[in-house]
Amino acid sequence: MLLANEWEDYELLDASCGEKYERWGKIFLLRPDPQVIWDNGDLSEKYRGKIDAIYHRSNKGGGYWENIRDVPSSWIIQYKELCFHIKQMGFKHTGLFPEQAINWNFMIHKIKKAGRSIRVLNLFAYTGGATVACLSAGAHVTHVDSSRGMVDWCKENVNSSGYQGDKVRYIVDDVVKFVQREIRRENHYDAIVMDPPSYGRGANGEIWDIEKSLSYLVSICTEILSSQPLFFLINSYTTGLSPTVLENLLTMTVNKSFAGIISCGEVGIPIRENQLILPCGIYGRWESYE
Repeated sequence: MLLANEWEDYELLDASCGEKYERWGKIFLLRPDPQVIWDNGDLSEKYRGKIDAIYHRSNKGGGYWENIRDVPSSWIIQYKELCFHIKQMGFKHTGLFPEQAINWNFMIHKIKKAGRSIRVLNLFAYTGGATVACLSAGAHVTHVDSSRGMVDWCKENVNSSGYQGDKVRYIVDDVVKFVQREIRRENHYDAIVMDPPSYGRGANGEIWDIEKSLSYLVSICTEILSSQPLFFLINSYTTGLSPTVLENLLTMTVNKSFAGIISCGEVGIPIRENQLILPCGIYGRWESYE
């Protein structure tokens, strides 16, 4: 398991009975997490007076934030030189998955080590954690997401991090249709990163089902890789999907056209209270030998 353990502005302080207690800069949040099936006490009681906001799940689905103390509508945290706007979103989210820092490190290292101009395609790009990371390493990035709100949020993160706007292209579109058009336009990328949801809808109502759609997407993405690709990274939070599935998928697609190294596994975050590890999804990587 790869651990995101280099944060200063974020900490996973404790986890128990389906909840996790975190510090996001100076804001302390209590949020649900289905992976936390162990009992380390009632966190709402354990940290009474030290929680700024709690996300309560509804029995009918969704939920709501209860702000116990004043919480700003948006605040900034940093990972090394990268800046991210944090906000309280529906369904418990904050606009950032801190465990992905381990993948940001990987991408930054590969891009800097390449010693050449690198074009990155970020699909299902969300609020742009990977986009900001790749820009920090000097890459040109095409950021694609079907939600205009998420793309606008990425612009905030890019601007706050101080990176050049002319090195990033923002696209609001269905990712499959975008890749199909890039094939026709004969555009190519040196690196591709994607974080596909389990289910979703594109900008015009297109249906996405990871079990039915991911293999096709990875296959057509292989057609837009440059002659010297650097890496191909897939992240997933889909319950029940094994890291080996992503390894097999990359073996049957990218590695058939480009010889490289494939790795897969889990990503996680250390819990400060007891040094347990919270698993936070899986990854599959193809990378060049360079």
